[in-house]
Amino acid sequence: MNVGQQGLAATGTASRGGRPSREAARQLGERILEAATELMLEQGYGATSIEAVAARAGVSKRTFYARYPDKAALVQAVVERVVDSARPPAGSAFPPDATLADALRAFGSQTLRAALSPRILALYRLIIGESHRFPDLLRAVAMSGARAKTVTQLVERMRAELPQLDQPQAEFAAQQFLQMLVSLPQLRAMGIGEPMPPSECDHWVDQTVHLLLEGLKDRAPG
Repeated sequence: MNVGQQGLAATGTASRGGRPSREAARQLGERILEAATELMLEQGYGATSIEAVAARAGVSKRTFYARYPDKAALVQAVVERVVDSARPPAGSAFPPDATLADALRAFGSQTLRAALSPRILALYRLIIGESHRFPDLLRAVAMSGARAKTVTQLVERMRAELPQLDQPQAEFAAQQFLQMLVSLPQLRAMGIGEPMPPSECDHWVDQTVHLLLEGLKDRAPG
């Protein structure tokens, strides 16, 4: 049963008065987003129409537009959904009683695993392949704030352990850490070289953390 069929089967969750319950409305929104995510990652952004999303979700266009005014709003929701689904659960990114090195290793492992997940890679291919024709894709990535949230987490933990770092230094270090951590493994996972096996990913995280901490030694404001 595909998403559209599931959606049609679930229409009985509406209240007797015709207005869907809060849970039914939530499920309806999930169906629309899942249908849009599947279509965009399968067919591409340009080839995915609002009509196709509504049909796969088993909803009317009127129901669709009640939630998303246009395709730009829809793709932003899709990007946020894909990224959030790969993000570690809140509070699990940094073990509270770990050393900074161990906390960064745990964070790095979770982040790299998320970056190499099939849906994140598919989204990355979509953005690379179509963003030059559809600026809405790049705006959606920027509006999702995914990288900014991750950088904020890193900055807070690093400054707590390394108070000699000022805010600009910590933000620069966090940005560079993420770039080193994810960039090459993602490229290899997409076919530019051989994908990294799990053991190499673990070693990659260890070496990236080591390089970051060595670079932060004895840093002072200014």
